[in-house]
Order: sequence, then structure tokens, then C-alpha cells
Amino acid sequence: MKKETSSNSLNEQFLFLNCELNSALNMISGRWKAQIVYSIWSGNDRFSLLKRELSAISEQVLSRQLKELETHAILVKIPIPDTVPAGISYQLTSKGIALVPILQTLCDWGKQYAEGKRIHLLEDI
Repeated sequence: MKKETSSNSLNEQFLFLNCELNSALNMISGRWKAQIVYSIWSGNDRFSLLKRELSAISEQVLSRQLKELETHAILVKIPIPDTVPAGISYQLTSKGIALVPILQTLCDWGKQYAEGKRIHLLEDI
């Protein structure tokens, strides 16, 4: 945990207050968050389904990332009645659903410029 008075922490607070982009990136940053959102959107709405879909993620990390997405109101936990043990379903909020096309656009952008592809400057086009 970093100190709230460190220059790094103060710079981060300044950026969050002065640029919504930094706040947005903070909400979705994390190695697995984009994949989790997309997987829930695709119908994998239970912890076990997410774990199966994202087999390389540990249960601890998946749990932490889900809690962070819930904290940012990107998803909600919904108890499944009459299940033993008590079941939980994850559902994207309207905020989470609005994020999906943005993630798809970022994915397309990544495909276009991944693997060392040359980036053309505007004057090159």
C-alpha cells in the first residue's frame, strides 16, 4: 500500500481530479478486468463459469477483480435463490454494458497495432 502523501499518490489524485480519462482507465485497469467484463457479457455469469473461461486466472485474483468491478458499479452480484450452497450470479450494469463496445474497439485497435506493426503518422498517410 502506498502512502497517501507520497508524490506518486498526489500526482495520481491530481490526474483523477483533472482528467476523466485517468479515472476511466483506473476503473478498467487490471490484467483481467476487460476479459471478465466481456466474459460476463457473453453469458458466463457465475464464478465457476468465469474460472473455466479464464483458466489461467487464480481464484483469488478473479475474486479481487470481481470486487473491484463491483465497487466501480460495472457489475452487480445477484443471489440465486434456493441454491445450496448459496449461488451468486454476476450481471453487468448499464455502465458495464456501455463499456463492452469500447472494449471491442480497443481490441480492434490492439489487433491493428500489435506485434510490432509499424505505426503510421498522420503525415505518412
